[in-house]
Amino acid sequence: MDRTRSKYFNTAVKMDEALIALLKEKDFDYITVKEICTQAGVNRSTFYLHYENTRDLLEETLRLLIERFLSYFPVDTDPITDGFQSTPLEELNYISEKYILPYLTYVQDNRNVFAITMDHAACFDFDTIYQRMFQHIFHPILSRFRFPDDEQPYVMAFYLNGVHAIIRQWVKNGCSESRETICAVLTKCILGKCGGLDLISMLE
Repeated sequence: MDRTRSKYFNTAVKMDEALIALLKEKDFDYITVKEICTQAGVNRSTFYLHYENTRDLLEETLRLLIERFLSYFPVDTDPITDGFQSTPLEELNYISEKYILPYLTYVQDNRNVFAITMDHAACFDFDTIYQRMFQHIFHPILSRFRFPDDEQPYVMAFYLNGVHAIIRQWVKNGCSESRETICAVLTKCILGKCGGLDLISMLE
């Protein structure tokens, strides 16, 4: 990366971080360009060189957070979605350390940012992200397990709210318990006393 591009990138990251910090204090709609510039240590002309308005910055900040999140997963995710229809049911289970531990590592390393984004889910438009995940990930998996289409949103609401509650409690505790401990808790709560094979036999 050349020096000009690097300087541009570093300035953008400063403003992303400034927005995240300001979200600890107030709702997005009340954050001004002046406050962002002061927090980031840049002037207004620099801000408008990068963005038209604070909404543009918010969209970039969300992209940054998603990139950071995905960087914790060394697994190539493309074959995962490709295999939803061909993978045997007993293997169609992503509730494992392979997928949960990277997620927990991200939360542990970024717990302050995680808490802020969860408290401001609406402004980060997480509903749109969820709808994309439901369409491309959750729906294909639940359909393989023969959950009726009209029941699937309720099933996912149950599981995701449960996972969210556990993670928020962990963050509230300062992530004092080990990732392995929380992984075990999530696995027990999601799978219950029956593992994937038992669930399959129940649905057959």
